[in-house]
Amino acid sequence: MNYNKKTVRDVDVGGKRILLRCDFNVPLDKATGAITSDKRITAALPTIQYLLENGAAVIACSHMGKPKGERKMELSLAPVAKRLGELLGREVMFAADTVGPDAKAKAEALKPGEVLLLENTRFEPGETKNDPELAKELASMAELYVSDAFGSVHRAHASTVGVAEFLPAVSGFLVARELEVMGKALDDPKRPFVAVLGGAKVSDKINVIGNLLTKADTVIIGGGMAYTFIKAQGGSIGTSLLEEDKQALALETLAAAQEKGVKLLLPVDTLAAKGFSADAQPVAMDVAAIPEDMMGLDIGPKTVELFCGALKGAGTVVWNGPMGVFEFDAFAGGTRAMARAIAESGAVSIVGGGDSAAAVEQMGYADRITHISTGGGASLEFLEGRELPGVACLQDR
Repeated sequence: MNYNKKTVRDVDVGGKRILLRCDFNVPLDKATGAITSDKRITAALPTIQYLLENGAAVIACSHMGKPKGERKMELSLAPVAKRLGELLGREVMFAADTVGPDAKAKAEALKPGEVLLLENTRFEPGETKNDPELAKELASMAELYVSDAFGSVHRAHASTVGVAEFLPAVSGFLVARELEVMGKALDDPKRPFVAVLGGAKVSDKINVIGNLLTKADTVIIGGGMAYTFIKAQGGSIGTSLLEEDKQALALETLAAAQEKGVKLLLPVDTLAAKGFSADAQPVAMDVAAIPEDMMGLDIGPKTVELFCGALKGAGTVVWNGPMGVFEFDAFAGGTRAMARAIAESGAVSIVGGGDSAAAVEQMGYADRITHISTGGGASLEFLEGRELPGVACLQDR
């Protein structure tokens, strides 16, 4: 896949109406409807400010939640328009529909230096079906399409892919940064290249592991999915997370790593407990000798030493997924240790996935990480080496 795509800097935006796809899928307080984190809004500011400073009129659009083609007003983008206006220090107009009369009239009247936010794209039944009619209607309001929602580029929807059939399409700064940093890490990494993978299921990450075995020097596997590998090798894992039907795949992966000369590291010890709860008492033990009535919930101290040691001297580190049940403080130590080690490694570091990013930010290491990816599913598909439809549709440089 070609990651070298045109950005807003490569085209003349002056005097043009720009359809800007953002990721404004922000968390809302269920009781009050208030935005609980505006990080995704602030992430869009550099692109919006650049467009405004260069004489463009910005028509922003985004999805929020999964209204499934219905107008669910608890998922309206109205609160986002208000917050975006506060952050920009200027009025952000809001359209009560996505491609209806209100959106069309406000888009037509929009002047350079002004911003309009359309209502939730997923209120339209055709959005997730990449309906060409909806894409055409969206595109009719603008002269250029800018993609800046990396979290949605793995989905072929009308507002992420369809509009590029009707308008010249380039990337905003957020998408450009993801392509530049993650593309280089995968295609031309500074070596040694260490990939750290965690999370619950082998099935979620098996394609990522397969792709990284062709690129990385060391692959570290932690989190719940590690127990399937341990069990496949004949270990006792008690009631730990297990994907019974993925054991053969785990053994094939271990064989593939050996064949390719890639070092694949698994936990050697674990913090286990008798139940899955925040107040469960952790006990350190051999990862392959967990009693029948206990489950592994985090990597143990010897594994922390092993995994962190493997990061020393790394040139590039990619991390996706926690090492344990990060939500429970007693079992967050492995994930925290990994965050610290990556921050202190001096490597080109890329962190993707909600829990990994949260660990890095909570511990105050965010400014020491080269790049924290904004897209969960998109980051995973990127690491799998899959073509991202919302990137493929952008103009090549």
